[in-house]
Amino acid sequence: MGDGIIFGNKIFDIVFVALFSAQALKVILSLFTEKKLNFRRFLDTGNMPSSHTSSVVSLTTAIGINEGIQSSLFALSVVFAVVVMYDATGVRRAAGKQASVLNKIVDNIKKREGYVILEGNLKELLGHTPLEVFGGAVLGVIVAFLMS
Repeated sequence: MGDGIIFGNKIFDIVFVALFSAQALKVILSLFTEKKLNFRRFLDTGNMPSSHTSSVVSLTTAIGINEGIQSSLFALSVVFAVVVMYDATGVRRAAGKQASVLNKIVDNIKKREGYVILEGNLKELLGHTPLEVFGGAVLGVIVAFLMS
């Protein structure tokens, strides 16, 4: 079945641990930023570190370690990781900023006109800052080296 402990696949296990660790760190870091333990952070997108980035970077690092950096699989994984990280800081972050602006517009209309346009606000924390992506990348590399 393979040499993985959790799913029977070592590389998949590395990715899972990196993802789980990133989400757990978000909960721990909420202690410092919000002065309370916020378990919602475990399922939230956004914030430090980027779990998408920790996942793809741990995948890429593990493939590099196990298959070699000259392999086609490693090259494919690098391209995949770059696309995911670019999306996290670019498209998804921009969508989050747009959601913030739209929420303010809707709130102003509600106050002035009394209309109910949306039942709830749009989700604003969709993407990541470059620092959050960097944090996820560092975590991904560390997890992959520790588990390989």
